[in-house]
Amino acid sequence: MVASIFTFSCNFQYFINDGNPHCVKVLAVLEFTGVKCDVKHVNHEERVVPYLSRPALPALLLPSGTHLFSPNSICQYLIELNGQESSDIVNQWLEWEATELQPAVMHALHMVVLQGKGAETPRVLQGPLSYLDQSLSQRTTLFLTAEMVSVADVVLWAALYPILSDSSLVSGNQTLQLWFERVGMLAACVSAAQTVLQGKGLKAESLKTYLQRQPTTHHGQGQVQGRGTQPCNSPEGDDDDCVLSEEEIQSAAVTWGKGLTDLPMVPERQHPILPQEGKRNVLVTSALPYVNNVPHLGNIIGCVLSADVFARYGRLRGWNVLYVCGTDEYGTATENKAREEGLTAQQICDKYHAVHASIYQWFQVDFDFFGRTTTKKQTEIAQNIFWRLHERGFLLEDIVEQLRCEACQRFLADRFVEGTCPFCSYPEARGDQCDKCGKLINAVELREPTCKVCSQTPVVQSSKHLFLDLPKLEAELEQWLERSTGSGDWTANAKQITRSWVRDGLKPRCITRDLKWGTPVPHPDFSDKVFYVWFDAPIGYLSITANYTDQWEKWWKNPQQVELYNFMAKDNVPFHSVVFPCSLLGAQDNYTLVNHLVATEYLNYEDTKFSKSRGVGVFGDMAKDTGIPSDVWRFYLLYLRPEGQDSAFSWVDMATKNNSELLNNLGNFINRAGMFVSKFFESCVPAMALQQEDKRLLAQVGWELKQYINLMDRVKIRDALKCILNISRHGNQYIQVNEPWKKIKGDETDRFRSGTVTGVSVNVACLLSVMLQPYMPTVSHTIRQQLNAPPSVTGTLLQGTGNFVCSLPAGHHIGTVSPLFQKLESEQIESLKKRFGGQQVTSDPAAQTAVNGADAERARELTLAVAEQAEKVRTLKGQKAEKTVIGAEVTKLLELKKQLSLAEGKDPEPVLTKGKKNAQPATTPASDPAAQTAVNGADAERARELTLAVAEQVTWGGNKCNELGIRGETMEV
Repeated sequence: MVASIFTFSCNFQYFINDGNPHCVKVLAVLEFTGVKCDVKHVNHEERVVPYLSRPALPALLLPSGTHLFSPNSICQYLIELNGQESSDIVNQWLEWEATELQPAVMHALHMVVLQGKGAETPRVLQGPLSYLDQSLSQRTTLFLTAEMVSVADVVLWAALYPILSDSSLVSGNQTLQLWFERVGMLAACVSAAQTVLQGKGLKAESLKTYLQRQPTTHHGQGQVQGRGTQPCNSPEGDDDDCVLSEEEIQSAAVTWGKGLTDLPMVPERQHPILPQEGKRNVLVTSALPYVNNVPHLGNIIGCVLSADVFARYGRLRGWNVLYVCGTDEYGTATENKAREEGLTAQQICDKYHAVHASIYQWFQVDFDFFGRTTTKKQTEIAQNIFWRLHERGFLLEDIVEQLRCEACQRFLADRFVEGTCPFCSYPEARGDQCDKCGKLINAVELREPTCKVCSQTPVVQSSKHLFLDLPKLEAELEQWLERSTGSGDWTANAKQITRSWVRDGLKPRCITRDLKWGTPVPHPDFSDKVFYVWFDAPIGYLSITANYTDQWEKWWKNPQQVELYNFMAKDNVPFHSVVFPCSLLGAQDNYTLVNHLVATEYLNYEDTKFSKSRGVGVFGDMAKDTGIPSDVWRFYLLYLRPEGQDSAFSWVDMATKNNSELLNNLGNFINRAGMFVSKFFESCVPAMALQQEDKRLLAQVGWELKQYINLMDRVKIRDALKCILNISRHGNQYIQVNEPWKKIKGDETDRFRSGTVTGVSVNVACLLSVMLQPYMPTVSHTIRQQLNAPPSVTGTLLQGTGNFVCSLPAGHHIGTVSPLFQKLESEQIESLKKRFGGQQVTSDPAAQTAVNGADAERARELTLAVAEQAEKVRTLKGQKAEKTVIGAEVTKLLELKKQLSLAEGKDPEPVLTKGKKNAQPATTPASDPAAQTAVNGADAERARELTLAVAEQVTWGGNKCNELGIRGETMEV
């Protein structure tokens, strides 16, 4: 097969230009795959692709006459041409290279080669290089995806070649350096670098020539673009990187002079909000947080906060926006939480719905309506969709073998089963997937399965269930996906995860469960069942809207007039892009389907994961107790919003960003501008006569404003925030250069100049107050109050394409000005870091007693740790591991048992059983679950059950979608 491909491929023509670093990776992949192709060198200005208005190289001309001119697209095409299949992980690395690594590399090349700023390149490259080094360090393989070199290795190596070939530019990242050297030994890599850059990397004269002929580019959070699409001065860049034409500068001055005259105001919200003719009607939803637990910071940024920022922005833009959300309240996790707390399921829902509502209110999340799924409307709408699917033949019946725990008297959801993996013998595989080998598992396939609540062995029982016939809807789904992803703003991870589900063909998905707490299945043959949460929960968007207004169908059965935005974490994607759309498509009732699916990656806590049971991380109900204002929390979460890759909350970084970006940059500029008006001009905006320097600032600010609007329109929330900070940087520099505090003491000309600088600055501050409103609503309102800004300013500056106009003209009186932010001191941060770092297990039993005493919560944690460690010992013994290895693990087990005794207020001293070689402490809980109960009694058993239940509680905004279908299907891609 490969030989025939090679024969055919000789008709391909590959065009490259000397010095173009993009050509290195394509040429390397070309040689790596062995695809035969005519390579042609052309000059930098040659337009190989005839229908493009600018040169685009490298380019691949196919025999059909089609051109490919995206480097990574060419690479992927060459892989497939060579008869290889590009895996998901390879595709993810190629996408990361294009969106994260390449922009940073090109910016660094521009700085070091053309500007001679080699010393500044490490800070430009620090983020992506650290991420790559970390990823490589966490792998046990020699290369990115396997023990063998993949195309991902070749592409990333080639992208980094100009930089990493000069070790003086980048220090540290040892794992990355070793990987780079390893891949660089490939003949394909050596040949490609020699052909394009003469093997000289940064010292290649052809590279300098190439860069000199390119438009100025800037590093801007995951993309590299020429002027016209990128912030004029990114945080990592320098002011002299920005090039503004004389025409742009003069145009900005003309626009500024128009003022607020005749610009429309944002109308007050009148409920109920309904779609309007001639308006952009935007329906915003965020993944319904699961009610059984308190949301942590990752849950908050992943759905409700991101959606809130976009909804607030849409209102400022004059769109007709409705933002609905609510708690997802049915399912296994709610039943378990109720059992844990000794309440009914409804009482649990009532309790935690109020907790969620209170948290979001403190974070200033401005829902139009925050509802819940345990309502009559939910039952009514869900059952209606069910019957429509049934009547149209989109439901199947099937007998399913399930695991049932007789002790708990219930069928077990996949997440509540653990056993030995049938594929790799990993002893702690879940009922849906093995974490070690990654294979999908049907729970009944597990060897030696146990119930994770009571540790008893479940039995296999058959049960009849209903399935959504996804294969029957697949063709219609794919047609809709092509339209929606092509025209809407779907994040890259949303597209990738959806493609992964559809690529191998869909399978019927179970939509019923053998539970009591859920929406009843109305079919008489299934009256003892409820709907599975992932069929039922997304319908909550509809029912919550129906509880908001009885005209809900104007939003949800009106795809011609309504644009739907879904916000969520990436683990929720397939249920919103495949399962729920199939339910609505099959219902055939003109439902509104998602147009824009916005998914974040994960937010971690410091160097670990959030854990309520271990006291690790900040949860929503704790944030307000830190004394840090909610606006500062919002700012920092949005600043590190995980848009392209996972990110991590850090106390030290939060303090740094607060003190540098908010206090010293943004707050400093706004406070100075207002104080100058108050102190020098009796709180009255002075007259202004613009000079060239002022007009240049207006053009820079206007440019950032347009980028802000462009980015926010495409839901690039984190990137748009950088535009705000860029503007205040420009403002601070403008004030610093012009020194109005000195000029006010000079002659009349100097005093007038001081007035102009002050008046322009306070108008920039007013603009910033509007741009900040979606991010920091209280700070935004405070700034407008201090400046006594006219009401119309809150929306008019963001209308259309965005215009920076004079909103505070000469003679305008401002109010009292005061500082906006406070410094976060290192002592305060260290205290908070320690407070939210969790209780650390100490090896000293006496110290542990001093810390914890007789602690029921600690006892529950250690009970789980003992059980896990005992299982590890049993596994090692079963594998006949070396005695020294087993002995070390037994020592850990004994230590954990001592700590458990201390936590339970018992004597930790071991009482040895006579006559046994390997005597165990008689008062220490045994590792066998049955023996454990016998030793400690019912309280210990209850503690273990509750510990496991707590550990398995998951949220929609977090990992709930890992509770999967009866057939062992999984959404993890």
